[in-house]
Amino acid sequence: MALSPTRADDRSADSPPAASTRGLLPLLFAGNTAMYALYVGVGSVLLPLQIEHLDPARKVAALGLVGGVAAVFATVFNPVAGALSDRSGRRNPWILGGGLAAVAATALLGSADTVLLVALAWCLAQAVMNFYQAAITSVVPDRVPAARRGTASAAVGLGLPVGSTLGVLVASAFAGHYRTGYLVLGLLVAAAGVLFTSCAEERPVPARAAVPLREQLAAFLGVLRVPDFRWAFTGRFLLVLGYFAVVGYQLYILQDHIALPAGLGPAAAVAVLTPVSGAAMALSTVAGGVLSDRLGRRKLFVGLSAGLSALALLIPVASPTWPGMLAFSAVNGLAFGCFMAVDTALVTMVLPKAEDAARDMGVLNIANAGPQILGPFVASAVVGLGGYTPLFLTGAVLALLGALAVRPIRGVR
Repeated sequence: MALSPTRADDRSADSPPAASTRGLLPLLFAGNTAMYALYVGVGSVLLPLQIEHLDPARKVAALGLVGGVAAVFATVFNPVAGALSDRSGRRNPWILGGGLAAVAATALLGSADTVLLVALAWCLAQAVMNFYQAAITSVVPDRVPAARRGTASAAVGLGLPVGSTLGVLVASAFAGHYRTGYLVLGLLVAAAGVLFTSCAEERPVPARAAVPLREQLAAFLGVLRVPDFRWAFTGRFLLVLGYFAVVGYQLYILQDHIALPAGLGPAAAVAVLTPVSGAAMALSTVAGGVLSDRLGRRKLFVGLSAGLSALALLIPVASPTWPGMLAFSAVNGLAFGCFMAVDTALVTMVLPKAEDAARDMGVLNIANAGPQILGPFVASAVVGLGGYTPLFLTGAVLALLGALAVRPIRGVR
């Protein structure tokens, strides 16, 4: 199926004026904060604790298996959800429905009492959250002019450090009662969905006719044949995979690899590291997004921040200590925050077709959501073969390859 040369940012003339997007930015921030609170709180603390409780002898392999199976669901549901959102011409109903369904999914996850049931429940939670994510991610290309997308992407990107910190603090607070922790994180997403859909006015577009499944699959594959989009996808996938391969195993790293100060347990240590990373991430998210708008440069910021992430992952290799982990968290937070803010703006400018924005952002979100779940699967294989030092080295190599992947992009400076 041939793709139109029309680009998503070409419709900026029909987008709302910059002033009208101001009220939208706090809602995007809140919606993304809740989403990342669930993703990171579950992935970094609750899921590892639950699996360790159920199968302590095989916790590394079991966490990898659960993450690998759930990655398949994340991969499938995000572009499918985006296509359904495009077809309906609406975003808000999918945001609200996904948010409310997150409560049921997290309640089921918390009640699972075998590794198999945990895997099934996490797959369901991933499916629900990807409907929510596909829709809320598409709001930026839908409603924000191209010239303001760096700032809008900063508002979206701030959701990651703030949401990560909030999610880990909530999860750590309920480390001994992870069922309650799961439910609280689900309720946060539901509340964000209600808030967003109540306050963010939507301008529905005409609903689109149903497209045969074969044509939909061809379109999903076809968008990756567009060189700029393919390179953006590749860079995002590699860097996020390297990041979450380490972050997803942070609890086990602190348990089994790093000598912690007396009186500091692994869950409490995660609750210290995450705000350190989050503060650095928040600073670089705002700075990167605003500066990339002013300078009109995206690739420079994306490439440099991905390279800095690779350097950050080498710090625990050189210094596998608690101070080394603190330094790693701060530097990696700076790198990852800038990358996510500016790369999101870059991606909105290489979407092949404006009318398929949600579907194409859904395909791109595979590179964002998939590695968050796939990371533990990759990490378990690396740790099983050589321990935690090779895990940091693997993450650094992936981040460096992610930095190199943005160089061939031609349509964006």
